[in-house]
Amino acid sequence: MHVLPGLSSQIDQWFHAHRDEVIGWRRHIHSHPEVSHEEVETTKFIADVLRDRGLEPHLFPETGLYVDIGKSEAETANGLLAFRADIDALRVSETSGVEFASLNPGVSHACGHDVHTTICLALACALAELDANGALPYGIRVIFQPAEEVMDGGAPDVIRWGGLEGVAAIYTAHVEPKLRVGQIGVRAGAITSAADVFHINVTGPGGHTARPHLSADVVYALSSLVTTMPGLLSRRLDPRTGTVLVFGQIEAGYAPNAIPKEGHVSGTIRTADMATWRTLEPLITQLVGNIIEPTGCEYEVTYLRGVPPVLNDDITTAELVQAGHSIDPHAIVQAPQSSGGEDFSWYLEHVPGTMARLGCWSGAGEKFDLHQGEIVVDERAIDVGVRLYGAIVERFASAAEN
Repeated sequence: MHVLPGLSSQIDQWFHAHRDEVIGWRRHIHSHPEVSHEEVETTKFIADVLRDRGLEPHLFPETGLYVDIGKSEAETANGLLAFRADIDALRVSETSGVEFASLNPGVSHACGHDVHTTICLALACALAELDANGALPYGIRVIFQPAEEVMDGGAPDVIRWGGLEGVAAIYTAHVEPKLRVGQIGVRAGAITSAADVFHINVTGPGGHTARPHLSADVVYALSSLVTTMPGLLSRRLDPRTGTVLVFGQIEAGYAPNAIPKEGHVSGTIRTADMATWRTLEPLITQLVGNIIEPTGCEYEVTYLRGVPPVLNDDITTAELVQAGHSIDPHAIVQAPQSSGGEDFSWYLEHVPGTMARLGCWSGAGEKFDLHQGEIVVDERAIDVGVRLYGAIVERFASAAEN
């Protein structure tokens, strides 16, 4: 593909001229985290910055927004190029020790969404200047999505509110503390997993542990579920689907010599395979029945479908790889398939797109994982993210010109 020169370098120039201001945005957002569906001040901050650059954000009915830059949807024959940032934080206490740490007790950006938001905010502001100078040949939409951290995510709301209308392709990047800053992890196909939650309530008449044969042993039934289900599942599903079932909670009983009347277990099930994901709910319900019925207990299964796996499109992934190579020939690395869930998957049910992993480890000290209060993101990842998105913008412009 012939690459239209200039756009990427102009975005780079804008960023380097405004880097201190951009880092200030990140630190403000980081120190004022808001949990899913409560990102009121975060939304206002983003909107104010965009308006200061002459842009007109489209506010969603609750929280979050999107902004269009350049030509309108109708004027862009091949559709808009979109980028997504997630703006919510987690109910995790921050213990990083940075001077701009969370001011909201028990809430932090331990998943790096403040970095994602800052990258997209910088991109939008840079594009606004390019558009004012007549240098942007097509339309771009930047989506600031609420509620990524909760099931089934804020993406379905964004889609319902028209956030994808006119969009031809969509990109996002997620910080990755297992990769050194400067590295960009890519993967065609499944890069995350579907993530569902289930609760199983088991009941019986209760009784004395001296006479279990006169009752139905709820604790035994629960234990059978926990020890037997993962093995049974492994014999019903292709192991190449990467399906993982783990129980995270079990509760029952109040005395060592009394069989309780009720108990429950809860867990998650994850898979990288879309076809498998669609079969999991009836399969789990069937297996629970197979295990519980011989014990004489009664049971009820509550199954909560979460998000499908993020299935990166081959073509948009290839474009991202080329964009990454253009900013650093050594930047691109193979990203592992993750068992975590990500609601970016819902967008890919409608339009092609891809999610990249953005290295954020400084190269020194411990590699803390996402969702840990100790995590510190190297702010140079913002530089890489803006450069990567700028290179994608340039490649998409070339396609639009051709």
